[in-house]
Amino acid sequence: MSQADGNDDGHGSAVRSRAPVAIAGVAALLVVATLSMAACGEGNQTFWRKGDSAATNACPRPAALTGSEFNAQETGLRALRRAAFRGDFFAQLELGSRYAAVRATDKNIEDPIESSVWLAMALANEEGFAPINRVERGVFGGFRPLSKYDDCRAWERDTAYSRLSNQLSQMTREEQEAVRDRVIYVLSTQDAQGFRTLARLHDGLYGPYGEPEDNRQAREAQGRPGGNDRNRRGGAWAAVNLFQRNDVDAYLYNYLAVQTGDVGAYVLLKDFERSSPHRSRYGAFVEAKARQWVPPFEFYPNTAPASGVPFSDESRPRGDAYEYALSRMAGELPFIHVGRALRYLGVVETVPLRPEDLSKRQIETLEAMLGHPMEGRLSYQERVRAIQLAAVNGSSEAQLVLAVMYAEGIGVPPDYARAFHWFEQAAKQGSPEAKFALSSYFALGVAGVADQDKAEAVVLRIESALSGFGPSAARLQAVLSQVSRSQRR
Repeated sequence: MSQADGNDDGHGSAVRSRAPVAIAGVAALLVVATLSMAACGEGNQTFWRKGDSAATNACPRPAALTGSEFNAQETGLRALRRAAFRGDFFAQLELGSRYAAVRATDKNIEDPIESSVWLAMALANEEGFAPINRVERGVFGGFRPLSKYDDCRAWERDTAYSRLSNQLSQMTREEQEAVRDRVIYVLSTQDAQGFRTLARLHDGLYGPYGEPEDNRQAREAQGRPGGNDRNRRGGAWAAVNLFQRNDVDAYLYNYLAVQTGDVGAYVLLKDFERSSPHRSRYGAFVEAKARQWVPPFEFYPNTAPASGVPFSDESRPRGDAYEYALSRMAGELPFIHVGRALRYLGVVETVPLRPEDLSKRQIETLEAMLGHPMEGRLSYQERVRAIQLAAVNGSSEAQLVLAVMYAEGIGVPPDYARAFHWFEQAAKQGSPEAKFALSSYFALGVAGVADQDKAEAVVLRIESALSGFGPSAARLQAVLSQVSRSQRR
């Protein structure tokens, strides 16, 4: 009996002696697990989980984006567009939601293409994925506690990827191209920063929307390890494939960023050239392509859904070159050209010769067509927009005037590629003046835009003369008289 008691006492003491060790071991494992969750890498702790409500996970919106809009839907959209064109991450997300009609009150403005444009812009926006918490504490190799603001932005981007992919997967190829072209246009209005973003969108060394390749939302969208099981099987493929990766386009947009005069863009271009052995070989080809590059739109398409609320172009003149070009509108472009554009657009019945000839209501009509606030004051930019709008809607006269504006830097900065484009469009409609201008391009040659081609120049000059254009007809008569004299000899 006493022996049994002795054995029991020994076993009990052994168990009691091992208990603190076991507890300490479990505690150590918990500490290690906690540290690994807090450490940098794919295992970062997250404050949100898929399936949780937006109310719990979404980032707080600035009051300017969530204010009351009772009877002021159009005003609210314009305010959002102004902020979105200037790169506001939350305004872009909000526009994506508004045009997707997430709220029942937005059903009248539902437009999947426009919604997809702003969701794509938000995904490409550095404000959405650039971490704000990089504190290294030096514990066990260093760890950083995850900021809740970093985490809510991650949730916003994950949701945007899913929503964008769902919308794109239900579109035709033409509709997807419309989304892509509009994103390219908006980014092209943001100078060097926008072109750098476009470069990353086409660079296979980055995530699908220019984020770092190891970005968690990017990996999940591509169905790569690091996401949950659902995303590894599926992925947001329609969103991932909106922009096709290729080195030539990535190089092109980096080159265009340099052309804006941005020093940082030059450094990034050199880094791009050194990042892969074959990339530097594209230099001469890309330079020629860049000289011919024009954005997909002259300005943001002002089409509108059935609601009648137009899409406004909220890009604004940037830098001294734009301001100087606009200032030249007053004394160097006769107002009659603006007046003819307004008549073509149906804003007026007779061509006004002076700005004073326009009524406040007529100016407001143009502003409404452009999606601008109806202030009743015709700005220089709205004069430019009137000519652009008439040109894109098929007025050969407006196309010719716009080409001259780009050639001379009046109203818009000089751009020979755009000038050539609009001369071509006017010439296709039979404009003899445009044909004569194109003949000059080919006769002289404009580097990268139109190679010298004297045979093509002669053909265009003859066509211009036969259409009755004076300078060309006079030159043709001089040539014919020389030919006739030589024959008599």
